[in-house]
Amino acid sequence: MTIRRPSAARTARLLAATAVLGGLLAGTAAPALAAAPERTSLRTAATDPATATVTVTGNGRASAAPDLAIVSVGVEATRPTAKEAMSAQTTAAEALLDVLHKQGIADRDIRTDNLSLAPVYTQNTAGDSKVTGYQAGQSFSVKVRDLDRTGQVIGAVNEATGNAVRVNGVVFDVADPSALRTKAREAAYRDAYDKASQHARLSGHRLGRLVSLSEGESVRPGPGAAPTMPVDEPTVPLAPGEIEEQVTVSAVYELI
Repeated sequence: MTIRRPSAARTARLLAATAVLGGLLAGTAAPALAAAPERTSLRTAATDPATATVTVTGNGRASAAPDLAIVSVGVEATRPTAKEAMSAQTTAAEALLDVLHKQGIADRDIRTDNLSLAPVYTQNTAGDSKVTGYQAGQSFSVKVRDLDRTGQVIGAVNEATGNAVRVNGVVFDVADPSALRTKAREAAYRDAYDKASQHARLSGHRLGRLVSLSEGESVRPGPGAAPTMPVDEPTVPLAPGEIEEQVTVSAVYELI
């Protein structure tokens, strides 16, 4: 029996084919092995807990001496007819404006806030109401930029207009509140940061980045009461005190 051995050329072809097949199998397995850690990383990231945050409110105040007084003043007149009431009110208003100009108040610092005309009713013994006259009135806002002369201005208005005048109130303020508001805002932000830092320490965290910040409306002083003075009162003593600006902010910080 004769055994035929493969030739050298055929052996070489078989070895080459085997090498190619092995390379293909290795190349197919490599991407699959490389992809497995990436899928594991995605699953791990998906199970991370949400980032903790803390929300705080900060309050800030700043005060300064006022440099402006706003006087709310007006005149009223009651007469039997509407025409007579308006005429009397006009005369009183002209006297008021004239004395304000004599006191050095500029036109830009005088503003009409309200003008009114209304019937006056009287009730008889039978309970019936009847129009017995008319009341006309006009109110003004007056800015006094020299605080030391505020009382003098009010006294002069009283003297010039008599019983027709109505002093409704006085507000002390600053002509430019932007600097005061800036200081109050800075104080509010520091207050919010300090509160958030304390919460972070108490909860075993460190304070992270600022996530959001919002500011509420600032608070300004309200009008001060000033009763109607007698006609012979030359000046009115006033105490300006200090003007206070209040700012509130709401901040959200990340805890890490």
